[in-house]
Amino acid sequence: MLVKDFTFHLPQDLIARHPSAQRDGSRLMLLDRSSGAIAEDTFNHLDAYLKPGDLLVMNDTRVIPARLFGRKPTGGKVEIFLLRRVAGTHEQWECLCKSSKSLQTGQEVQLEAGMVATVLSRSDSDNWLVGFSGNEPFEIWLEREGHMPLPPYLQRDDSTVDRERYQTVIAREPGAVAAPTAGLHFTHEMLALLASQGVNTAFLTLHTGLGTFQPVRVERVEDHQIHTERYVIPAETAEAVNRTKAAGGRVIAVGTTSARTLEYSALQSGHVVAGSGEANIYIYPGYRFNVIDALITNFHLPESTLLMLVSALAGREFVLEAYREAVQRGFRFYSYGDAMFIS
Repeated sequence: MLVKDFTFHLPQDLIARHPSAQRDGSRLMLLDRSSGAIAEDTFNHLDAYLKPGDLLVMNDTRVIPARLFGRKPTGGKVEIFLLRRVAGTHEQWECLCKSSKSLQTGQEVQLEAGMVATVLSRSDSDNWLVGFSGNEPFEIWLEREGHMPLPPYLQRDDSTVDRERYQTVIAREPGAVAAPTAGLHFTHEMLALLASQGVNTAFLTLHTGLGTFQPVRVERVEDHQIHTERYVIPAETAEAVNRTKAAGGRVIAVGTTSARTLEYSALQSGHVVAGSGEANIYIYPGYRFNVIDALITNFHLPESTLLMLVSALAGREFVLEAYREAVQRGFRFYSYGDAMFIS
């Protein structure tokens, strides 16, 4: 299977570089796998396509303001991108670092508001271990001074609006460096409405990593190496999923992050198991889904692993047909774009 088989033409003006005026005001493309039909509505009418007994599984990860800017003692600019906190510490992080000249072990970088970053070691060709010290706990400083890690294809700096809108309304577990974007469309009011109609909701955590934007650099789909991401599935979520499956209800993953986590958990036994760890499941056409019955997702990058996952669920030709139609209809693409419901 070739990576180039998952490409499509996207005019640059269809990339949504800012969020919609209202969270639930985006457009919604509807893909019916049984009939092959493609329809359109708005996201705030999602309740019309759900039914009592459905279970929405949502990712409650919280995006950290992972981009930091500082200067070396010589005045040279340095950008530090937090990847993940080192287990058992609060002030040591694995990071990407960018500067005009290569950093050296032991070098200090002066950040805003008295925080100092010290380069401790280099873990591999790209990542650095960095320690942070200042007059207050690093995580408090970070929440105030850090910048939201907007995807590079937005081609702009973050703003005050992104602090709220590049975060779901259910975000509570800090650790992601990219938002679970399908969840960005939901409001508290919508979740309350769905609950009143008998639609159930369960939560898991997958800390979306920078690898979600990593391009596939091989020719054959099967040769790509997938990145790992930390996850937690609470016992109540595992029970809700398995109970829904046993009752014949639909398990609907909100986003590819939720889909990957559920499917990874069920690889061994065929059903979801509570626990935590590192998920590295790679889903592309030919994969047999064990858990999810439907998917709410945004429109993804050409030749990306996320587009391959969607194609595994709905069929490559059907998905690419839908993407071509989305382009013709002027749908907005990527993180701040419109949504798709595959049923």
